Amino acid sequence: MASSPQLVDSSRTVSSNHIPHLPYVPLPLPPTPCARVAPSVSSSRRVSRKAHFTAPSSVRRKIMSATLSKELRDKYNCRSIPIRRDDEVEIIRGTHKGRVGKVTSVYRRRWVIYVDKVVKDKANGSSAPVGIDPSKVKVVTLKLDKDRVNLLERKGAGAKPKA
Repeated sequence: MASSPQLVDSSRTVSSNHIPHLPYVPLPLPPTPCARVAPSVSSSRRVSRKAHFTAPSSVRRKIMSATLSKELRDKYNCRSIPIRRDDEVEIIRGTHKGRVGKVTSVYRRRWVIYVDKVVKDKANGSSAPVGIDPSKVKVVTLKLDKDRVNLLERKGAGAKPKA
């Protein structure tokens, strides 16, 4: 009669770094110093990029903000503001650096703004406006209406005063 193979109890095997008579207790993790983050916000690069590039117009408005000039920053106690048509801006980066002009349109779908008199000449002789990234401009003069004034008051009230 052939003997059946003996079954080995895997719970009784002892490895070199395991003490069999003590139960495994995981160590508690130290508290993390990070701020609370909403569970809907992802740290994944892929998910963040998709959220950015498929953002609705209302979110793009906020993303397409520009810094304020020193004078406006001191006056309103605010560092940046969403850009809009009829603001006067100075281009601070790129080939058109130093040019000042009025914003003729904010093209949210293309993530650019068009500034008055910032154009390129085409081969057929006509001129086409050049799209400028809003982060590469500085707002020199604001077009103020009641909503914009309210926004500046809210942002200025919440900002820390300079010491």
